[in-house]
Amino acid sequence: MAASSWKRLVRFVPKNDSSKVLVGQPIDDEIDVGLALREGKEVTVDVFDGTSVLSPGQSTGKNVVIERVLSPLTQVEAGTIRCIGLNYKQHAQEAKMQIPAVPTLFMKPQTALADPWPAPTVLPKQTMEHDDGDYESELAVIIGKSCKNVSEAEALDYVLGYSAANDVSSRTAQFAQTQWSYSKGFDGSCPLGPTVVSPQLIPDPSKLRVRGLGLRQNQEPQVLQDCGTDDLIFSIAKVISFLSQSTTLPPGTVIITGTPAGVGFAKQPRYTLKPGEEFRVEILPYIGTLISTFEAEK
Repeated sequence: MAASSWKRLVRFVPKNDSSKVLVGQPIDDEIDVGLALREGKEVTVDVFDGTSVLSPGQSTGKNVVIERVLSPLTQVEAGTIRCIGLNYKQHAQEAKMQIPAVPTLFMKPQTALADPWPAPTVLPKQTMEHDDGDYESELAVIIGKSCKNVSEAEALDYVLGYSAANDVSSRTAQFAQTQWSYSKGFDGSCPLGPTVVSPQLIPDPSKLRVRGLGLRQNQEPQVLQDCGTDDLIFSIAKVISFLSQSTTLPPGTVIITGTPAGVGFAKQPRYTLKPGEEFRVEILPYIGTLISTFEAEK
């Protein structure tokens, strides 16, 4: 893939026209878009002339302020979301499970894709019934061009960019089955964003830091997950290559690549997601913070 003309992209609704959805690049290269918006700060974007992060076009030279940030992709653009389970060594240890010999794949439907804050993340009725909602902070990979039967050596050439995701999970349903797609596929169970970061900035995705932070009501953020992507069992290149064997990954395909140790079901006492509370997925450098606030399904 030719070098892109952008470093970080956001998809958003601008303050000057709430009827529009725009794509562009934050003018501040250092700003953590999600955190800045949550703190009430203005985030100014250089608007591009494209309508999608898959084909953003070029800078228009026009700057606008974000009113509301969206998932980088629409549900239609993303299609079925590929998810890798049990892909961090320390997480396998806390779950008391053997290191897998090949990547473990499950799927989330496109209806699972959701926007970051201020859009709420809905906890399903059965999750509320069992008080078993869990978070999983994950590095997300977005495929930029049609990808099939690629080798590990060439796999990263197919990456459009990197983002942050939360694999919101309902543990009672998960542990009742051997297949995880049901328990992890509820509407809105994959908040994504808010930025897409070019491989120009992240040439080696094994050098990132993933943290998950829980915010109980009126309390300071609590670090629940904290791990480098160098703890991955299967590298990003390995995952892409594996998923592409005899299977076309079209542009816009989202791959979420596993969660580090520190998930809620493994903690003592157990930590569960509750309405009115917040969870943050922070991936540094460059990607920043994906923020989700939770409400119960009505």
